[in-house]
Amino acid sequence: MKPNVYITRKLPLPVVEKIKEVCEVRMWDEEDIPVPKEVLEKEIENVDGLYCLLTESIDKELLSKANNLKVISNMAVGYNNIDVDAASGKGILVTNTPGVLTETTADLTFALMMAAGRRLVEASDYLKAGKWKTWSPMMLTGQDMYGATLGIIGLGRIGESVAKRAKGFDMDVLYYNRSRKKEAEEELGIHYRDLETLLKESDFVCVLTPYTPETENLIGKEQLALMKSSAVLVNTARGGIVNEGDLYHALKSGEIFAAGLDVFKEEPISLDHPLLTLPNVVVLPHIGSASKKTRMNMANLAADNLLQGVERKTPKHLVNKHVIEEGLSY
Repeated sequence: MKPNVYITRKLPLPVVEKIKEVCEVRMWDEEDIPVPKEVLEKEIENVDGLYCLLTESIDKELLSKANNLKVISNMAVGYNNIDVDAASGKGILVTNTPGVLTETTADLTFALMMAAGRRLVEASDYLKAGKWKTWSPMMLTGQDMYGATLGIIGLGRIGESVAKRAKGFDMDVLYYNRSRKKEAEEELGIHYRDLETLLKESDFVCVLTPYTPETENLIGKEQLALMKSSAVLVNTARGGIVNEGDLYHALKSGEIFAAGLDVFKEEPISLDHPLLTLPNVVVLPHIGSASKKTRMNMANLAADNLLQGVERKTPKHLVNKHVIEEGLSY
């Protein structure tokens, strides 16, 4: 008898067919609308595997309704949408999709740095609104990236890839991380700084650290006040790491020059959010990994994790490894 799985969003057909070879599949068939909570509560009752996205909150209450669940496969690197402790307590494996989106997200991070620093979206809107009447020496002037100082907060895979790109722009790269990475310092020619010093010295600051209780509101009023008035802040990690209210006031008052944001505390961000009223912020709908190749790789990796879990094999990308090590899984 095939194991039963539920997929919380419409996936490309080849990925679904791969899962169907092993499992009985039910799938929420709306591409752009998250599965309603009441539907997910019913579907999770008797499935062996759950394939989900960051848009689904897999909390303790939902997991209490799961009777046979063996694995939760999250199609994302982050997994703060899942109560991992609650899942572990029930012997449920939790998996993610690291590695495959590193270079794509690094590309987008660099694109946001350039777009915000050089005011590209503002300039495009300026032209489209018919405001461009003549060339002017200081019209829409922005910040140079070449030769500037880049501060990276969180030197994981993506942080290192951003640092490599920065070297092509002859940037001086600083980083702040939970622990120093001396091998990366030597290999990439980058320099460690404490957070306060990094914020003071950097022309561009990229937030690339995971979202945890320790990093929530890591960048707030005090940290923004340390930055240069010409500085650009970019966040392609997770919403909640940067305090959006404090960022709005820093941008509005000219305390910092600009910001580029791909992630927000609440997603999708409300259209009446104050940040969307500012000309010096470039906002994107969480598309850090949104290249066709990368998204297919993510979808397939999440499918592999799911299949390994329902077949009682150890998934390659297992978040809560202690469940296997301590013999807690079903």
